[in-house]
Amino acid sequence: MRRVRFRDPAGSTRVGEWTDATVEAAGQTYDPADVELLPPAEPTKIVCVGRNYRDHADERDSEIPDRPLLFLKPPNSLSAHGDTVPLPAGKERVDHEAELAVVMGEQARDVAADEAMDYVAGFTCMNDVSNRDDQDREQNWVRGKAFDNSAPLGPVLATPDEVPDDAAVELRVNGETRQSSSREEFIWSVPELIEEITTYMTLEPGDVVSTGTPAGVAPLEDGDEVEVEVEGVGVLRHGVREP
Repeated sequence: MRRVRFRDPAGSTRVGEWTDATVEAAGQTYDPADVELLPPAEPTKIVCVGRNYRDHADERDSEIPDRPLLFLKPPNSLSAHGDTVPLPAGKERVDHEAELAVVMGEQARDVAADEAMDYVAGFTCMNDVSNRDDQDREQNWVRGKAFDNSAPLGPVLATPDEVPDDAAVELRVNGETRQSSSREEFIWSVPELIEEITTYMTLEPGDVVSTGTPAGVAPLEDGDEVEVEVEGVGVLRHGVREP
């Protein structure tokens, strides 16, 4: 099943099921063109993972850490399918980063890896839009990663059975493929990441774990149209603009 959060033509926020041609909620059927898609989760935090693909660590000239490299994006960083993301002003390089995102379904603390998937509601697509100018100057990456609308998320939440263990992860800009890999190439699996994260913090229902990006990151430019596709989820589309 693929679930979707949306605003209907009357302005009400609803949760429904996304099919190939319709959105169904509360006994009603909607044309997807007539609704406004919202991020499929309302997280208290987005926990991101750095360097979870060896090829991305190589292209950034970085070593593989001995444990998952974690950082946070706050709720203000969310944006939705179809949105236009404003890029930070005056920056030379703001990159795209296609990622498989995990949405938690249950509160999780000190969860063992072999039980971790019991706490997962499903998977979605995310673009970890990254301001390299400031990321490369700071240690905590607040300016580099936590700016407004820097986490496009969506379009739907696919239940775990919909997303293969080797699900493809791909990003296209203006139709050109820039990133192409798969979940199979992770250094740390989803259960291992949840175990590590919940050793230190409680993950709440709706919280997001974004699992890292493969090689191929590159700068975004004013007017670009971005597509992030995760096999079993679908395609997250958004634009970008310079102020």
